[in-house]
Amino acid sequence: MRVLLAQPRGFCAGVAVAIDALERALQLFGSPVYAFHEIVHNREVVTDFTRRGVRFVDDLSDVPKESTLVFSAHGVSPAVRAQASRLGLRVVDATCPLVMKVHDQARRLARSGYTVVFIGHAGHDETVGVVGEAPDRIRVVESLDDINALVADPAAAMAYLTQTTLSVDDARRMIERLTERFPGIVGPSRDDICYATKNRQTAVRALAKESQVAVIVGSRNSSNSQRLVEVASSQGTTAHLVDGPEDLRPEWFEGVSTIAVSAGASVPESVIRATVAALTGGAGGEVDERRFAEESMSFRVPISVRAVAGTSDSVSAAR
Repeated sequence: MRVLLAQPRGFCAGVAVAIDALERALQLFGSPVYAFHEIVHNREVVTDFTRRGVRFVDDLSDVPKESTLVFSAHGVSPAVRAQASRLGLRVVDATCPLVMKVHDQARRLARSGYTVVFIGHAGHDETVGVVGEAPDRIRVVESLDDINALVADPAAAMAYLTQTTLSVDDARRMIERLTERFPGIVGPSRDDICYATKNRQTAVRALAKESQVAVIVGSRNSSNSQRLVEVASSQGTTAHLVDGPEDLRPEWFEGVSTIAVSAGASVPESVIRATVAALTGGAGGEVDERRFAEESMSFRVPISVRAVAGTSDSVSAAR
C-alpha cells in the first residue's frame, strides 16, 4: 500500500488562532467557557474542548449573564454581537480574519446601495453570519439553478461575494454565470476563497489523478472537507470522508495500491497521522509526502486573551 500524503493539509491560520483563543480563554477565565457554535467544524477538537469545560451553544439564551463567550472561526451576525452585549458577556472574538473581510465587504456594499449575491451554502455558520450584516440586501445562491432563477432590476447595482470554503471550480462557474446574466455586477478586488482552501484543493486534485482511492480526513459538517471529497471525485477517484482511523473500512482498499490522503482545514495533525498509520501499518506500506505550496500566514490572537504568559501575540498553522 502506498499513501500519497498531501502537504499543505489540516489546520489553516484561521483555525489555529481560533483554537488558541479558546485555549487561552480557558486558562485566563476558567471553566465553564461558552462558545457560540462549534469553534471549528471538527469532531475531535470539539470533543476535547467539551471534556475540558467548554460548553458549545447555538442560542445565547443558554449562556448565563456575565459569562465568557467565544465566537467561532466562522463569524457571527451583528444581531448576535448585540445580544451578547445586552447579556453583559465577556466576548472573545475568534472570527477568522479572512471571514471578517467578507463581513466588512458585505456591510460596505449594502450601505452603498448594492444588492449582494452571496455564493455559499445556506445554513452554514459562515453564510448565516455574513447574511446577518444586511438581511434585506443579501441573497444566497448555492447553484447555477439558483442564479438562473434570480430576478433583479436591470438598473440596480449588484455585487457578489463568496463563502471562503467553496470549491474553486464551482465558484468560478457560478461567477461566470452571474456575470453573463448581470453584466454590470461587481466582485471583490481579491478572491474571497481563502488561501488554505485553494491550496488543499490543488493538492488533492493532483494526488487523486495518481490514486485509486482518496481518503479525506474531516468532519461531515466541515464545508472545506466536503469540497475536498468533491475535488477528488471529479478526477474519477473514489473518495471517502472520515473523522479518523476508526471510520476506515477494509473493503474500500481491496485491490488498491495507491491512496491519496489529505485533510480539511480544521483537522489536527495527530488525527491525520493516526489515519495514515492505520492505512499503512498492517500492510507495511510507504508514505510519500508531496508538498504543493508553502504556507506562512499568521494571525494575531484576540486582544482579550493576549495576557496568557509565555505566549505569542500571533499564531500560524505552520508545522
